[in-house]
Order: sequence, then C-alpha cells, then structure tokens
Amino acid sequence: MTQIFASTVLRDARRIVVKVGSSLVTNEGRGLDEEAIGEWCRQLAVLVKGLEASSQALRPREVIMVSSGAIAEGMKRLGWTTRPRAVHELQAAAAVGQMGLAQMYETKLRENGLGSAQVLLTHADLADRERYLNARSTLLTLLQHGVVPVINENDTVVNDEIKFGDNDTLGALVANLVEADALVILTDQKGLFTADPRKDATATFVHEAHAGDPALEAMAGGAGSSLGRGGMITKILAAKRAAGSGASTVIAWGREPDALVRLSRGEAIGTLLVAQTQKTQARKQWMADHLQLRGAVTVDAGAAAKVRDGGKSLLPIGMTQVEGDFSRGDVIAIRDANGVAIGRGLANYASAEARLLCRKPSSEIENLLGYVAEAEMVHRDNLVLSR
Repeated sequence: MTQIFASTVLRDARRIVVKVGSSLVTNEGRGLDEEAIGEWCRQLAVLVKGLEASSQALRPREVIMVSSGAIAEGMKRLGWTTRPRAVHELQAAAAVGQMGLAQMYETKLRENGLGSAQVLLTHADLADRERYLNARSTLLTLLQHGVVPVINENDTVVNDEIKFGDNDTLGALVANLVEADALVILTDQKGLFTADPRKDATATFVHEAHAGDPALEAMAGGAGSSLGRGGMITKILAAKRAAGSGASTVIAWGREPDALVRLSRGEAIGTLLVAQTQKTQARKQWMADHLQLRGAVTVDAGAAAKVRDGGKSLLPIGMTQVEGDFSRGDVIAIRDANGVAIGRGLANYASAEARLLCRKPSSEIENLLGYVAEAEMVHRDNLVLSR
C-alpha cells in the first residue's frame, strides 16, 4: 500500500464520528467497562474542548459517539451467557441494557464537563427523507451546543436492526448524515491485516489504503464475536459507505492509550482508509447529478445575485413562485426571473409550505407554518450552482 496523507486526515477533521463495539464496551461480555468508557469520554472531552495537558493543544472538534453494548449489557443483567436468537429476547435484552449504557455515558461525559444526549435510530429513520432531515437537524443542533450525542440502533422496536444490522454500518450512516470528516471505528483488533493473523503467519498489517478498494474485502473475511454482529468485513464496508460522502475511516484498537487524541494530533494509529472524494465535492456532485427534480422555485433578481454571485443561502423572502409537488429534502431547481436555472439544492420546506413562504421574511415562518425547520428555503451547504 502506498503512503497517503495519514498525518492530515484526522488532524484536520472538524467533525468526527467515533464507533465502539460491544466487546470493548462490555469487556468481552463481563458487563459495562466503566474504566474504558470513562477513558473514551475523557478523550472526547479533549477533542470537544480542544484542551490538552501537553504543549501541543488541539482545536475544538464536534464529536458523535456511536456505541454498541445494549444487548450485551442486557444479557449480562439478565444472566444470559449466549446471545439468544429469538427476536423478542433480543429486544428484551436491548431494553434492559440500554438503561445502563445511557447512564454510564451520561455519568462519564458529565464528569468530564460535557453534556450528553441519547439518540436511538433505525435504518428507517435514515431511509425516509423527512425523518433523515429531522435526525440531521437534531444532531447538528446538539453539536452546536457542545453536547455529545450517544447513538445506538433502536434494537428494542425494530426487528431488522437486530437481525441484520450492525453499528459499523450505523456509524457510516451517521457520518453521512452529519457530513463528518472522519469515522473512527474502535475495535478489539489493531486494524486490518492482509489475512487473519491467527491463521496465517504471513499476514501483514495494512497501515493505509483507499476506502472502497475491492482487495480489502478479500482481506477482511471472518465473522463477528459472540457478542456483536460485526467483524472486520463490516468495518471495511462501513468505510466504503462513509467514503461516499467524503469521510475517511480509521480502524484502531480501542484500548490503545490516548488513541483518539493521538489520531487528532496526526499520529498514524491503526488502519487508515482514505476517502478519495472530498466531503464538499461528494455532496455537491450528488446534487449536480440528480436527474429527477421534483420542483422548482423562481427567485427575484436580488436573491439570484446573492445565490449565484455571493455564495448565500436562498431565503423565502427572495422567492416569487413555486412549481411542482415536492417534499422537504427533495432536490429542487432554483431559477431566476427569466426562467434560467442558476442552481439546485435540498428544499427545507415542502412545496405547499414554500408557496405560503414566498416573499415572506424568515421571522414570519413560525407564524405561517406553526413551526420553523430552518431559516432558509435552501441552505448554501445544500446548494450547488448550475454549470
């Protein structure tokens, strides 16, 4: 494997998703590992606050924790030694274990001066566009307030997530959801080897590679532990998924001393799988290539100039007309008074709501709709100009 830019990927990351697996969180099923969780929370506090005892201070980061462990902790509390197969028993274990898991993170994060929030997600939440945007808005708001969201799959109510889901995939989906710069997967192995080192003495460690390289999947065969549902293959596939939105992934040993802090300083730890497309470029390209536009808004000359030349968001007050039938989160066209497309972006309001908002200041959104999703019709981060 060739050297990429290991020292800059995590060092320059401003928004990071950290995922930890069941075997780490529960100390191989012996119960929640208070010391380990406390240590990760201490490191999260360093990243969020940008503080460090050494002379090399860090810039503040936004961090989200995706944590497994609810089912494993529930099994421990219920006295079960093997993972059950019946869905209702898995759901019961998740319900019991989630109580302890959330309380542990709340306690340890608060000890380090951070607020926490429990967020339980299902794949359905991220598949439905409106629920996707609601989850995104909530997470971004929490990050703006310096709160660390602790996310887990909502195993208690969704069968598919227990039967097929894994938190490596969830970590990648969350990275896509919030447009993270990096995904860090903490596991019980050092990283990726060219083969299983327990079975092949010639196996060598993979320090760096491109996320999505087909050769990686062949290296990562093998099942997960008796506690979790993952394995190295799910981590490789998660890195590939995260790379789709421009996030690079690090797979590292969760008990490596100060791993998160050292990674953020630019130190090479674990296996780095680099996204070949930059975050902004990936999102803009997706919108530019969107073939099916559900509608359009026409804007006045002032709004057109601000969007096209000033790099500004599209506000409702600049809209003069709405066409089509679209929902919140759909990609719509933005046209000037002559009908010329100047850009496209993600609508923050459905077409019926947008018609009510035309020529209205953002301060009147709540009075008109009864709620406020965003102050903009299309935020500049979700807008790409026409070529």
